[in-house]
Amino acid sequence: MSSAQIVPSAARPLSAGAIALMLMLCLTWGFNQIAVKLVLPDIPPMLQATIRSMGALPVLFIIGTLRGVNFFERDGTWKPGLIAGLMFGIEFVLIFQGLRFTSASRAVVFLYTAPFFVALGSYQVLGERLGGSQWLGLAISFAGVALAIGVPQPNVDSHVLLGDLMIVGGAGLWAATTLVAKGTRLRFAAPEKALGYQVATSIPILGTAAWLFGESITHMPAPLSLGLMAFQAIWVVGTTFTLWFALVKAYSASKLSAFTFITPLFGVVGSYFIMHDTLSLAFGAAAVLVIAGLFLVNRPSAAVQELPLPVPQARKGAPEPEAALDS
Repeated sequence: MSSAQIVPSAARPLSAGAIALMLMLCLTWGFNQIAVKLVLPDIPPMLQATIRSMGALPVLFIIGTLRGVNFFERDGTWKPGLIAGLMFGIEFVLIFQGLRFTSASRAVVFLYTAPFFVALGSYQVLGERLGGSQWLGLAISFAGVALAIGVPQPNVDSHVLLGDLMIVGGAGLWAATTLVAKGTRLRFAAPEKALGYQVATSIPILGTAAWLFGESITHMPAPLSLGLMAFQAIWVVGTTFTLWFALVKAYSASKLSAFTFITPLFGVVGSYFIMHDTLSLAFGAAAVLVIAGLFLVNRPSAAVQELPLPVPQARKGAPEPEAALDS
């Protein structure tokens, strides 16, 4: 292999198509929080997570098969795939159980600490480097999310703080899963296969958690609940999560993750129209902060662009750079 230079994904600006796709993903994920709440009277949270993973797995298999993906090819991805799956399952256990102790609004804010973990991990694991203005953009976007949700809140006791900590743990695992997908052999796998590892591994984890917490379905769910479960399994997990991992393979993990700050804003707007929650006057200012922060994060960074990565001369039998993460 020649010593030609390549531009790292951290220096690659998001295309118009990638931005539009991320907006669609954030809109979907924002509404997904509402869907989960609407189904709760019929199906407890851990069972919801289990059912949606079980429903998403055949969707991934069908889409992947139509695209010619060989799910059972021995390509060295099963170890990072299993690690990502374990984190994926435990992530949702922490998030759903954390919601038992803390409020939904606080949970949303703490869940979207994930871009900070991704930014830090990207520097340590992937070699992606954010400039000062981009770190400032992350901080501004997070401040916008906090303002939109309305924190800090009174009456915070030790139980609430425990719930907050569990949500932060879930955010950290979300970030870690993104880094594993980007920084190991898993990035060479088709998105359907990369996500398939996670969904398949999460099923026994989530099912066991539902059993341990004594969850059960006591009556026939309403048609709306069944429809929303299909929405979660087929569209949210089976489709949008696949698109997310496809984007992670092509663009900077830090910049993509920063875009997820928009998700709770969509959730707030959706709650207003669907669940008739009250919107505060601060929401407009919050939206401006989030958009301004995203502009700073995604503005081309000269510091990153001036550091193209040389492709080393291949040596027969030499391990790949990400081998330490794959082992």
